[in-house]
Amino acid sequence: MTNIAASSYALAAIGFLALGLPVLAGWRGSAQRVTLSIACLVTAAWAGVLTWNAADQVLWNTAAEILEVLRDGAWSLFLVALLGHWRRDEAAAKPARLQLRSLRPGLLLACAGYLALLAMIGATHWQPGLLQTFGMPILAGYTGLAVYGMTLVEQLYRNKTIEERWAIKFACLGIGGMFAYDFYMYSNTMLFRELNPDLWTARGVINALTVPLIAASMARRRSWSTSFAVSRRVVFHSAALFGSAIYLLAMGTVGYYLRYFGGRWGTVMQTGFLFGAVSLLGVILFSGSARSWLRVSISKHFYRYNYDYREEWMRFTRTLSGRGPNLGERAIQALAALVESPGGTLWQRGDSGRFEPRARWQGVDGDMAEAADSPFCQFLESTQWVIDLDEYLERPEKYEGLAVPDWLLDMPRRWLVVPLMLQEKLFGFVVLQRARSPLQLNWEIIDLLEIAGSQAASHLAQDDAANALMVARQFESFNRMSTFLVHDLKNLVAQLSLMNANAEKHKDNPEFQRDMLETLDHSVQKMKMMLQKLGRTENAEKPLPLALDQVVRQALAMKSAFEPHPQLLVEAPGLMVVADRERLERVLGHLIQNAIEATPRNGHVLVRVGHPANGRAHAVEVEITDTGAGMSEEFIRERLFKPFESTKSAGMGIGVFESREYINELGGTMDVRSQPGAGTTFKVVLPLQREQAAATTA
Repeated sequence: MTNIAASSYALAAIGFLALGLPVLAGWRGSAQRVTLSIACLVTAAWAGVLTWNAADQVLWNTAAEILEVLRDGAWSLFLVALLGHWRRDEAAAKPARLQLRSLRPGLLLACAGYLALLAMIGATHWQPGLLQTFGMPILAGYTGLAVYGMTLVEQLYRNKTIEERWAIKFACLGIGGMFAYDFYMYSNTMLFRELNPDLWTARGVINALTVPLIAASMARRRSWSTSFAVSRRVVFHSAALFGSAIYLLAMGTVGYYLRYFGGRWGTVMQTGFLFGAVSLLGVILFSGSARSWLRVSISKHFYRYNYDYREEWMRFTRTLSGRGPNLGERAIQALAALVESPGGTLWQRGDSGRFEPRARWQGVDGDMAEAADSPFCQFLESTQWVIDLDEYLERPEKYEGLAVPDWLLDMPRRWLVVPLMLQEKLFGFVVLQRARSPLQLNWEIIDLLEIAGSQAASHLAQDDAANALMVARQFESFNRMSTFLVHDLKNLVAQLSLMNANAEKHKDNPEFQRDMLETLDHSVQKMKMMLQKLGRTENAEKPLPLALDQVVRQALAMKSAFEPHPQLLVEAPGLMVVADRERLERVLGHLIQNAIEATPRNGHVLVRVGHPANGRAHAVEVEITDTGAGMSEEFIRERLFKPFESTKSAGMGIGVFESREYINELGGTMDVRSQPGAGTTFKVVLPLQREQAAATTA
């Protein structure tokens, strides 16, 4: 019992300390705040001393007696402050002064009683022999303080209006219960001339239970809640903690008596009973229905509104924006949490125009679809109402014009239909299962579900738009690849057409025959690679180390049938880059092809491979110079790298664009210098392979 008493009073000390410190921190000169913080802190100190005494197996000492008198006086002073300064306006100030004036004799008598009681306690401390003389008067004094406290509570509650009673009733209940329990305990002690240990042990828990009641009144009182407010989460966890403490205290008491009266089986009975009690408490604490019932009860009995909208909206937003495989499931979960529903199903408009099941969160399976022009969907869209299906069956006249489908009425545990509205149109609807604990729907819950449904609809619509955009980008990527393939086919057709045009003239020339066969072979290989590229998915060719001069030679070999013939100058052979051979060859081949087409037959095209002229040893440069028509600065700036812009009659305008895109992808750069009538120079600079770049730098 000693350990139980210490735990009981420790719980009271922690509760009043947690209540008093925030009130004291928010004090701004208000008498109510000052007296409340003093009362809480003195009570915490009193409970702390009794906790220490219980641990030392001492029920009573002088410090506990003095602190108890101060505790009773502090709570009485707080009640007087509430009685005299409840309203601040002039109309209410006069009744407050009349109340204080009528209580003035009682206040003076109470002060005299407090001083006399403290004097007697001090006398017994200095002369312990006086304890037998003053023992009964001290008990009578404690009983009188309890009676005086109950009188103040009665006066406070009786002299308030109905609106004011709404705010103070929980504080009056808690403080009045604390004084009433003291009156009962001390009356019992005076009657039997012995302090009951069980009553003394339970006193700490009784005092601790007043903490959530006073906190609830503080949340209702405007003048208190400006700097301090008790959230529903704190009240929920405090109520769960206090309830668990009371339960364990009661089970511990029963276990003690089982051991006391159980004889030889006493220890076994006590151990088994306590294990079963703790297991039952764990089941209750982890039960969703029990937590739901506690939340609903707290919101119903302690707060004017059912929700803490800041916390509810933050939780709703976090659920919608969280990680998960399906946004639809998260939307159902967010809506269900608002009404303690265990699950639900989402219907959303499909491509066929019908509302089809899209997601389920702990809901029943179903594949029934509803036409968008059905009376049920039309009613949801026109009224935007949250439909209580139970109420619809009991009072169908409240939902005039509503025709609920039979498949929906046959769903097990169906409860609410929440419309998901987007721009005044029905985007979908969610059917929620019946709440874990009975919940009375009112205008506040209905309005919250309606606005939450609109928020969920906007998230779902954004998710659908993102998916549609992803599909569109995939088609765009496919179309872009097709465009590049068509461009490559155009170049191959141009080469084969030129070779065919020269075949009649040079068919007997052995050198031309060799070039023709080589060109045909390269064209066939090129078309095979394009066919392979069309069929590639995840097996696409990966970038590999390549000798750049060999890639340039292969690109030039494809242009052997054209005039003027490009000249190759390799200043630094064997320089390696990391790239896709086919793409890099196509890029360089296109730049060489453009240089040939822009240069007359008597002109020159030079391709140089080596280190950049600026001395960058970790890079390699391909310079393509022609003596063709050249380009203006305006054309280079505004049209050269713009896709689908071309000066050629049969050109597609994507070759230079693709070349620059791929060079940038490899981490390189492409520079152009040109003058009209003087020719053009393209410089492609690519980074060397890491190993070769490191060796070159060293």
